[in-house]
Amino acid sequence: MTALSTLWLPILVSAVLVFIASSVIHMFLPWHKTDYLKLSNEDRAIDALRPLAIPPGDYVVPHCSGPEEMKSPAFKDKMEKGPVMVVTVRPNGMFGMGKLMGQWFAFCVLTALLAAYVASSALPAGTPYPVVFRTVAGATFMGYALAAWPLSIWYGRKWSTTLKSALDALIYALITAGTFGWLWPR
Repeated sequence: MTALSTLWLPILVSAVLVFIASSVIHMFLPWHKTDYLKLSNEDRAIDALRPLAIPPGDYVVPHCSGPEEMKSPAFKDKMEKGPVMVVTVRPNGMFGMGKLMGQWFAFCVLTALLAAYVASSALPAGTPYPVVFRTVAGATFMGYALAAWPLSIWYGRKWSTTLKSALDALIYALITAGTFGWLWPR
């Protein structure tokens, strides 16, 4: 067992490196460009929705209040006619990237902290690099990748988007594991 307090440096360094890698992936590499599609009639859709003043939140359309309504002919007809959607409505206006980037960095630190907890509970100081690497990589991959899978399973998110996010998670896990292996207490 290793004291978690001795792992603050790999936690912070790996979070910074993952933050940089994710910025490069999302700004300069093309594989996420097709994650979200544009409506062919976007202007008409926006003009039709604007008067409804839908408050920010997560919605499912059509919505049913329970199993009995789901069995009703009226609900089944709505499902057949469509559109069937899971939608997140954000507040109007430009969103501040600074706040979002800050939240993402905090998530990177939290993921590294949890991976450090797993590794510190299982591994003593002086553990060889490959063992630290495997342990931290597994824990970190779970933290970055697995939360996205239910979005495809339950909400219809494109599997290609989820699999690309899993590839990102693998990169982040390898960066984090390499950092921990390098900076692991001797």
